[in-house]
Amino acid sequence: MNNTFGRNLTVTLVGESHGPMVGAVIDGMPSGVRIDEKEIMTLMDRRRPAGKTATARHESDIPQFLSGVKDGYSTGTPLTIMIPNENVRRSDYDRLADTPRPSHADYTGHIRYRGYEDASGGGHFSGRLTAALTAAGAICMHMLEQEGIHIATHILRLADIEDRPMDPLKDMDALKDKAFPVLSDEQGEKMLEKIRTAARENDSLGGILETAVTGLEAGTGDPFFDTVESLLAHALFAVPAVKGVSFGSGFGFADMKGSQANDPYAVKDGKIITLTNHNGGICGGITTGMPVCFQTVIRPTPSIGIPQSTVNLKTMENTQIRIGGRHDPAIVHRACPVIDAVTAIVFADLLIGRYGYEHFGGER
Repeated sequence: MNNTFGRNLTVTLVGESHGPMVGAVIDGMPSGVRIDEKEIMTLMDRRRPAGKTATARHESDIPQFLSGVKDGYSTGTPLTIMIPNENVRRSDYDRLADTPRPSHADYTGHIRYRGYEDASGGGHFSGRLTAALTAAGAICMHMLEQEGIHIATHILRLADIEDRPMDPLKDMDALKDKAFPVLSDEQGEKMLEKIRTAARENDSLGGILETAVTGLEAGTGDPFFDTVESLLAHALFAVPAVKGVSFGSGFGFADMKGSQANDPYAVKDGKIITLTNHNGGICGGITTGMPVCFQTVIRPTPSIGIPQSTVNLKTMENTQIRIGGRHDPAIVHRACPVIDAVTAIVFADLLIGRYGYEHFGGER
């Protein structure tokens, strides 16, 4: 069992959905990185549920720093973040203890942990743990931004409604403070109405996110097992509901010829660039200096109010359940800051490995 990601900078997740708290321990954080609680809360607020398009479970989600921070800066020792769970209702899940919810980790977790797991609200498998992941990633994002590296994610598609593709060099600032991150507000309103309709029908929706990272120099990454793609995919698939990741033109390569898919090189303003970016800023597992671009598929929320078939683990009989409680009809928009956070953790780890700990921090 491994709840830790990273090599040079590691993040360990702890806690359960309806336990006392969720948290993260960051080890390998360079000393002297400013811990800007206002910026952390900006990313946390974007993840927070709001209105009729999200769960009714509301948490203040104010991170508490138990170690590794002094006078607003990282000390370089393990940085511990704790986020209390204040609005828990275990009773919502008592009647589901023996009837695993379809497409949740209830059954697989029960088998893996031999019945000793805390399954309320999904336990350690819950999207609730992304609160701690987002807080840890927000710290890494600030560290990267001091180096001119910026990350942004928007909803490329929700159900059958599409936003326009992102131009990383023009659109990233427009997404920074959007609670519902789309480039076309008109398409965004259509998406919101689609979510409201799904909620009225006791159903849920999924979608595709598009992420861009700018400011990366060429030369970060390794071939084969530690490629930029493999490390990002490893971390992204740790986010609950992620079921697909593609880079650059992704599955669109299947419809191209080599003459269409290749990214020709050129010199512009004394710098080597590519004239297109079908490879998403990565070749041979190593950054090219162009924006790193990738897409993430978010599945529909599995907790729905429509009757579903399942089994009773005690009696070994077929049965049906209708899931109550508080759930999102779509988590696509709330996943955007989580994807940003995970991306920041991956690149913080990679860049510390390339440049060393002393390259970062020391802002004052």
